[in-house]
Amino acid sequence: MRTLRPLRTLPAALLLIALGACQQKQAAVPTPPVPEIGVVTVQPQAIPYLRDLPGRVAPMRIAEVRSRVSGLVVKRLFEQGSMVKEGDILYKIDPAPYVVELASAEAALARQEAALVLAKQQADRLETLLTRATASQAQYDAAFAARKQAEAEVAGAKATRDRAQLNLSWTDVRAPITGRIGRALLTEGTLIDQSSTGALATIQQLDPIYVDITQSVGELNRLRRDLASGELARLEDNTANVHLIMDDGSLYPLAGRLLFSDVTADPSTGQVTLRVQFPNPHDELFPGMYVRARIKQGIDADAIAVPQQAIQRTDDGRAEVWLVRADDTVMRQPVDVGPVVGGDWLIRSGLNPGARVVVDGFQKITVGAKVKPIDQSPARAEAAAGHDADEAPDAPDARNADFKQPAGGPQPQAAAQRR
Repeated sequence: MRTLRPLRTLPAALLLIALGACQQKQAAVPTPPVPEIGVVTVQPQAIPYLRDLPGRVAPMRIAEVRSRVSGLVVKRLFEQGSMVKEGDILYKIDPAPYVVELASAEAALARQEAALVLAKQQADRLETLLTRATASQAQYDAAFAARKQAEAEVAGAKATRDRAQLNLSWTDVRAPITGRIGRALLTEGTLIDQSSTGALATIQQLDPIYVDITQSVGELNRLRRDLASGELARLEDNTANVHLIMDDGSLYPLAGRLLFSDVTADPSTGQVTLRVQFPNPHDELFPGMYVRARIKQGIDADAIAVPQQAIQRTDDGRAEVWLVRADDTVMRQPVDVGPVVGGDWLIRSGLNPGARVVVDGFQKITVGAKVKPIDQSPARAEAAAGHDADEAPDAPDARNADFKQPAGGPQPQAAAQRR
């Protein structure tokens, strides 16, 4: 039994030796280097105030072709869906009854003109006799009145003749405006009643064309207040500041111009209508189409924006960014974000100019950790300049093309809240 005691103490000695070796290894581990992270320094910049609003396409002018006389349609002279010019003959109505009516009116006029000649001669004769005292004043007065009555009858007969001529000319149903005509609503052989309200066809002027968009009264009033206070800068007059987003997500190639906003709000929706005029040379826009209009209503001259990857979300969905303090330690900063403009989030409140925002290396940092910030602002500026140089001269603004409307829409008082 005495010979086994040294063997019992052997495991304890080995354990002490192992612990000592581990402590030596831990002491030999070097201090990890300070992690490098990418940051951008936020600065105020001019960003347009953009809104995506729903709209409907409406023709610039629309006219229903109607007949002004009754009769039988004998011919249709237009091709359905074609362009027609103002004054073009579209339908011909049987003119025979109106030819006869005109001939009758001209005959009545000739008869009245003959009666006027006789009345004038009688009045002149009695006037001469009156000067010679061989006719009474009463006889002359009666002849003079007969001449005036004959003149009135001639005037009435001329009006009847002119009306008959008008009715005959109206048997040629002409286009009231220049535009594209739709389908024919009547065919040859149809008897038209002058008292009927039916249209023969419809003509719409489609180039240029209108787009009626709607905006809430509250948002429009806030926009006007910000423009009046100088929080937003006004656009130059006659600026082509509206673009259309088609149903496939593409941008309509031609820009439009905001004409006016309606003075009456819809009582059921609380919205007002804004009318925009667009060129439509290739008839790509049709009346009744639903579109989204991207409208530039002002410019925020000192807006603050950060790259999209800089925005982090908390567990409850709130937006925040990582900031690098003056001592190169990091902290979290809650922010209020607006829309995405040109690939950057617009910051309504929570950031001041000059703040260093982390955009790369989030997995390397914790709150209060020391970091080595690498400023990526110059590289982003050069990339943006190269992107602008590659754009076509007549292409829409790049910020417009990348604009995404968040739920609820941007608020025009963003600048005021930020300051």
